[in-house]
Amino acid sequence: MTIAGSDSGGGAGIVADLKTFEAHGVWGTTAIVAVTAQNTLGVQAFETLPATLVRQQIESVASDIGVDAVKTGMLASAALVTAVADAVRAAGIERLVVDPVFVSKHGDTLLADDAVDALRTALLPLATVVTPNLPEASRLVGFEVGDREGMEGAARALAGMGVDVALVKGGHLDDGAASPDCLYAQGADAPVWIEGARIPGRHTHGTGCVLSAAITAELAKGMDPADACVAAKRFVEKAIAGGLEIGRGVGPVNPGWERTTG
Repeated sequence: MTIAGSDSGGGAGIVADLKTFEAHGVWGTTAIVAVTAQNTLGVQAFETLPATLVRQQIESVASDIGVDAVKTGMLASAALVTAVADAVRAAGIERLVVDPVFVSKHGDTLLADDAVDALRTALLPLATVVTPNLPEASRLVGFEVGDREGMEGAARALAGMGVDVALVKGGHLDDGAASPDCLYAQGADAPVWIEGARIPGRHTHGTGCVLSAAITAELAKGMDPADACVAAKRFVEKAIAGGLEIGRGVGPVNPGWERTTG
């Protein structure tokens, strides 16, 4: 299941998550938190749904179809974060991936300031995996994360908030041709670095959504969380390389890269 906002441009949020689920061979269900008007140039408007309706969507699916794993994306407000946390706990969902979406790829704010503390206290203690980028990690842990040392410190701090596995993404890292992610699992002696090359190109919209959705799909199929993070990184690398030349701004990555490229 994906609990997130829509993207009318098809590149991120609920839409990207469902495409990623399908590419991994799992059945995708949804709880829509917000409806956005957006394209490759940015987010022009959005409206959130009532917290009670979001919770009812989760309960409807969990009580009938069942949920093997769930991810969260855009949650917008403290009330919605709390409602989602309560619903996940009530449904007994054990595999939760939290993608703490603070801003869009274009810089549009998608999470209210008062929701950050709710993420820390209500949602992260339930999370199997959390996948912040550097600005998101900085907001969550309360110190600047801008280099590898900071990423390791943030990953440890996030684990200290109750997360089983913290994956701090290095896409914003000033590291030349590299784009490494830092993974720290509860009880581990040290963080593990998942190295990767920085893939050139401007079509990166939806990268974080596709990564977290891929992790969720692998968890649903029974993969170990740390292994799921590695597999998802390799999947999203192919999705970035297959980014689509559409629109006049930042185009989307392509979670259907395997069908497109054969």
